[in-house]
Amino acid sequence: MQIKFIKSTVYDAVDVPSVLDNAKVEFTPIGNVNWPEDYPYCPDAQFRMAYNNLSIFLHYKITEDTVRAIYDKDNGNVWTDSCVEFFCMPGDDGLYYNFECNCIGTLLIGVGTGRDDRERAGSETLGCVQRWASLGRRAFEETEGPKTWEVALIIPFAAFFKHRIRSMAGMQVKANFYKCGDGLRKPHFLSWNPIKLGKPNFHCPEFFGDVSFGSE
Repeated sequence: MQIKFIKSTVYDAVDVPSVLDNAKVEFTPIGNVNWPEDYPYCPDAQFRMAYNNLSIFLHYKITEDTVRAIYDKDNGNVWTDSCVEFFCMPGDDGLYYNFECNCIGTLLIGVGTGRDDRERAGSETLGCVQRWASLGRRAFEETEGPKTWEVALIIPFAAFFKHRIRSMAGMQVKANFYKCGDGLRKPHFLSWNPIKLGKPNFHCPEFFGDVSFGSE
């Protein structure tokens, strides 16, 4: 996947969708149902990404049968809500980051080399990531009936708090993008790059895909 460089300065996450529209950044599906026998449900999930000399811009658009957002404080169990995730390994040291965001913009950020050694980001790092959510920012219980929602994030390079990233131009990273909802009536575990494991697990960098950040 090639990530486009855009010259626009974006000051608020609410502007990310229109900026990406103007830059003609296309959506990519998150459509791999990796465990169809146990978790066959496949909501419509897609994302798009671009970057400038300060930040990554990430925009998700989801349509699913029910929606839930009971976590409204950062670093909670957002993966049990209607949740989208971006996992990224920016270096060759084995460390990868998980940026997990529910449908009201509540965020979890962790870093480590595997599922069992995650270090959670502090409030300063979490606070530097701007979020916009089409459903607003208030918590709610699981809804009845299908709904379409969007979230947009501005992730500054400083959010990769175990690395010192000055620029991402020309970088080659390993990454994956996910849609999940562990606690919903129809739990699901979708990925952009397929995962060949026996049971749901997103903490598997061996199945991350190749992502290239284009030149400025």
